[in-house]
Amino acid sequence: MKSYRKELWFNVPARRGLVNITPEIDECLRESGVREGLCLVNAMHITASVFINDDERGLHHDYDVWLEKLAPHEPTSQYHHNRTGEDNADAHMKRQIMGREVVVAITEGRLDFGPWEQIFYGEFDGRRRKRVLVKIIGE
Repeated sequence: MKSYRKELWFNVPARRGLVNITPEIDECLRESGVREGLCLVNAMHITASVFINDDERGLHHDYDVWLEKLAPHEPTSQYHHNRTGEDNADAHMKRQIMGREVVVAITEGRLDFGPWEQIFYGEFDGRRRKRVLVKIIGE
């Protein structure tokens, strides 16, 4: 069995943003040489997310609006976490909603997606470097 590990680094210049990282994951798969197996992709920071969905601008806007309704950034005083001097309690909650990781099957050397599926990095407290782990195992 082969095992591959790589860290991808992102620096989203805004507080929130979504980045389609499917091309980077495809490149990792090519580098790994795995033809049949599993690919784990997970955010290595507690205010960022990795998830699978459609790469459609309207949907991304809807996510931003929906997440802001569920866990609004302002007023920052509404969160106990922010009493520690932080201002990112909402980002922790948004990450919890959107998830930490995805696992995708690898079949015949390709990510085995359904129609329209893509992998995204979700940033909820940006303006600094954060990493994503890619772990691929298989034959």
